[in-house]
Amino acid sequence: MLRQRVITALVLAPFVIFVILWVPHPITCAVLALLVAAGAWEWSAFPGFTHTSTRLAYVAFIAACLGLAWYVGVDSAESSLLLYASLAWWVLALLWIGFAPASVNRATAAVAGLFALVPVWLALVRLHAQGPQLMLFLLLLVVAADIGAYFAGRSLGKHKLAPRVSPGKTWEGVGGGLVAAALMAAFGVWWFSMDTVPFMALCILVAIASVVGDLTESMFKRHAGLKDSGNLLPGHGGVLDRVDSVTAAAPVFLIGLERLGLLR
Repeated sequence: MLRQRVITALVLAPFVIFVILWVPHPITCAVLALLVAAGAWEWSAFPGFTHTSTRLAYVAFIAACLGLAWYVGVDSAESSLLLYASLAWWVLALLWIGFAPASVNRATAAVAGLFALVPVWLALVRLHAQGPQLMLFLLLLVVAADIGAYFAGRSLGKHKLAPRVSPGKTWEGVGGGLVAAALMAAFGVWWFSMDTVPFMALCILVAIASVVGDLTESMFKRHAGLKDSGNLLPGHGGVLDRVDSVTAAAPVFLIGLERLGLLR
């Protein structure tokens, strides 16, 4: 499985870097929209939608929301309000995971997809407009946290993080992920000439948010009786299995940069 994960990542990495750094902004936005649509298709299984027509209708609804956000303006007050609402959603998701992970039904799973998928597109589009390298850094930060958590969890993991949601994740893994994120944050301070303390603190918060995003998808997968959200990416599962951490991390990173005045 690890070998498959590495091979898939090595194949995808050049394409991802190319789309982020060298493709015109509108095309990057369209590629991100396609990824969100693929994620919406996978998410449509979480509420228990089984008919293809129902799942396609769910995808169409998410796509329509993206189109509306583009029409209104990704930098508009309405879009900003949605991004701030997504922060409230992720706080709620954390409480949900901690206190009532079994309390999932068709309606809540369907609505949760809206708050997970539309804001991440908005955040990534706005971040890419501010600077493609910032978007690339966000992905590197999340990947670093994920890799650190994976290896620390495998070698040191003893204390379960959320056994009712994701039995394989441990507090030791979280610690390893935060250490890796801190190292990447230090690199980011040099890369972007950022103020050290606020930027590193933000990156640690983003890494924590990425764990919440991962656990949230796991909660809905567990409710739906699924091990993976799909099988598109060998060794990784579906699109959501690869980007679940980013769904929570991207809005936190963008709003954090804006509120701290770190965007130039």
